[in-house]
Amino acid sequence: MKKPRYTFAQLRGDLFGGLTAGVVALPLALAFGVASGAGAIAGLYGAIAVGFFAAWLGGTRTQVSGPTGPMTVIMAAAVAAFPGELPSVFTVVLIAGLLQIVFGLIKLGGFVRYIPYPVISGFMSGIGVIILLLQLHPLLGGASVGSPLVALIELPKAIAGANPYSLLLAGFTLLIVFKTPLRISRVLPSPLIALFCMSLLSAVLSLPVDTIGKIPAGLPQLSFPSISAEQTPKILAMAIALSVLGVMDSLLTSIVADSMTRERHDSNRELIGQGVGNMVSGLIGGLPGAGATMRTVVNIKAGGSTRLSGMIHSLFLLAVLLGLGKYTAHIPMAVLAGILIKVGVDILDYRMLKVLNRAPREDLIVMLAVFGITVFVDLIAAVTIGVALAALLLTYRMAQQTQINVSEVPPAEWQRRIGKDLQEQSDFRIRVISVRGAFFFGTTTRMQGKINKLIGAEVVIINCLNVPFMDISAAFALSEMVDKLKEAGIRPILVITEGVGLDRLLQGLGCSDIFGKDGIQVDYNKAVELARDRLGADGREPPT
Repeated sequence: MKKPRYTFAQLRGDLFGGLTAGVVALPLALAFGVASGAGAIAGLYGAIAVGFFAAWLGGTRTQVSGPTGPMTVIMAAAVAAFPGELPSVFTVVLIAGLLQIVFGLIKLGGFVRYIPYPVISGFMSGIGVIILLLQLHPLLGGASVGSPLVALIELPKAIAGANPYSLLLAGFTLLIVFKTPLRISRVLPSPLIALFCMSLLSAVLSLPVDTIGKIPAGLPQLSFPSISAEQTPKILAMAIALSVLGVMDSLLTSIVADSMTRERHDSNRELIGQGVGNMVSGLIGGLPGAGATMRTVVNIKAGGSTRLSGMIHSLFLLAVLLGLGKYTAHIPMAVLAGILIKVGVDILDYRMLKVLNRAPREDLIVMLAVFGITVFVDLIAAVTIGVALAALLLTYRMAQQTQINVSEVPPAEWQRRIGKDLQEQSDFRIRVISVRGAFFFGTTTRMQGKINKLIGAEVVIINCLNVPFMDISAAFALSEMVDKLKEAGIRPILVITEGVGLDRLLQGLGCSDIFGKDGIQVDYNKAVELARDRLGADGREPPT
């Protein structure tokens, strides 16, 4: 098949899309850099490095990558964990990028779809609240704080010492970013309008407010990795959290891009591209990045249709770095705080918030637990505990849906003329355990609890014809139950569906031998016939 030619119309769309996305990215990159504690320049470096390499090597043609709110929160935690040791902080970024490359190479990209939605919802809303809380102090004219809990505790003191000029600038910034009409924001992004107008107002009136300060011009210097034995566990833990969050952030944005362009991204290639970008960012002292939803949407809406658009966005920011850094020094911190508050509000998962009162209780528990742990405890623990809790509750729900019943053999399944009276004549010496649904570790205790009901039987048919899945816990539990039945002189017969793999599982685990000859059947009527023959072999008259 002939590859389509790259047209002038595509070039024009990529140029306009990339430049527009770059304009949107500029204030956010500066704001994220300041919020992280690594400095505004780190935000620009990260936007340039991740934006270029993720676009070039990634698996989503129209995606624009760079520092994002969630990634910045973890970066801020790393800066706080290694005070005055930026080389260690950037080592976290470097290792996170390396891990993302590994994830892509071993094809873990598709697994992000298995992260439960309540976990993602609670995490993203928690990140949004963290951003809001951390920006309250700069908005009031105070110094930035390192954690949401400290921000809340020291909020009364910050309010008492609030700078009215910072409040004025922040108030106008919020008004611009929230109230600018969409038809204007599509042409000139509201964060850029706020950044330019409020910075100009502050400079003209010489307002006494904190500003970003001087940003070094020129190309970045290489920042070589720094890691010691005592720092290794902490660095690895943060790198894992950063890499996993970047995977989630990027691939969710890729899905958004797919829905707009009607294309299909390559998840594993996307992870490799993001990983290379983050490794380069770590080497030059930049913030970590991921696929950025807002910038990606802006790029597509403005005409971007190929990888070139994301690369142009990055080159535009490089041009800003080389020539316009001296002008960004006068940007007030309160203005950046106002822009980031808009980011925090946008990150909140309104889709879930709207249905909180109607959501299933188990999903609500997971979402609120992840949200609370994210905001007040730890980001890594939030995702880990959230996934574990979701899996536990899912196991409980699946176990509740699996039916395990003990009954005598139904009359309709005997040979002709065998009725209820003949069953009673056999004193219910043939009993049946029927399992319906997944047979796994969550249901094994219920199976074992049925043994007491089998006293007096001579043959037990374990009917697993309606079992689509059995795990190793269930296989071993079944073996233990069969052992107990045989010790009591009861013959077990297992009935399974042919072709679903239960026979291979039992044979592979060495559990099939315990049933003996003809102990495993795929025909229920054959199992009933064998049970009847067993009664006859004991010298008793079987029902006929």
